[in-house]
Amino acid sequence: MARASVAGKIKNTRQVLQRGAREAKSEEEAKTLSRLASYLVDSLRALPEVTNLDSLRGVEGDAARQYFSGLNLLVRPDLRTAFAMDGRSRRPPRDRFNAMLSFLYSMWMNDCRSALEAAGLDPQAGFLHALRPGRASLALDLMEEFRPWADRLALTLINRGQLKADDFMLREGGGVSLEPNARKTVVVAYQERKKDEISHPLLAQSVPLGMLPLVQARLMARALREDDAPYVPFMAK
Repeated sequence: MARASVAGKIKNTRQVLQRGAREAKSEEEAKTLSRLASYLVDSLRALPEVTNLDSLRGVEGDAARQYFSGLNLLVRPDLRTAFAMDGRSRRPPRDRFNAMLSFLYSMWMNDCRSALEAAGLDPQAGFLHALRPGRASLALDLMEEFRPWADRLALTLINRGQLKADDFMLREGGGVSLEPNARKTVVVAYQERKKDEISHPLLAQSVPLGMLPLVQARLMARALREDDAPYVPFMAK
C-alpha cells in the first residue's frame, strides 16, 4: 500500500515536469525538465526492489527533491524572483510558493480524510506515514497521488497573475502566509478546479476531479478487504 502511494505520486509529478518541458520557451530549460522527469523514471524502477519503509521513504524523498528543484522553471520568467522556492519547506513555509502549496495540500488532505471516512476506513491508520496521535496518516497516504494537482493549480494561479507578491505576508521567524483575501482566491480556484472532468482509467469514464478522493478511497477499502484486489493509485494522463 505504501509503495502504491509513492508510485502514484512520482508518476503524477513526472507528468507535471513533462508538460513543463513541452511548454518551455527555452531549449535549455526543456532539457533540464526532461532530465528531471527521466530521473523520476529511475525512482519508479527502484520501487519494486524496496523491502522496507525506510528505504521506500528514501526513494520518495529523493524523487521529491529532484521534482521540486525543477518547479521554479514552470513559473513565468518575470515572476520567478517573487515566487522562487528553494525546495519544499513547511511549518512554516519559507516562501510564497511553499505557502500556497501548504494551503492547497491542507485542503486536499481534508477532502481525503472525509473520503476515507465515507468509505469506512480509519484516516489515522496509515501505511506510508508513521502513526502519530492526532495525525491522519492514511489521509496523508491517499493524498500523495493528488499533491501534483495542487502544484499545478498553484502554478496556474501564479502564471495567470491571480495571486501577486503582495498577496502574502512575512511572519516573525521567517514564515510566509497568504493574506485573507488571497486565501479566498485560492479556495474559489480550488473549488472550481474540482469541477473539472477527469478520465479515470479503471472506471473507463470521466469523473469530477473533486470526486477522485472518494473513488480512490473506495478502491483502497476494496484492496484492504480483498486479497486479490491490489490498490491502484490514480495517475494522470
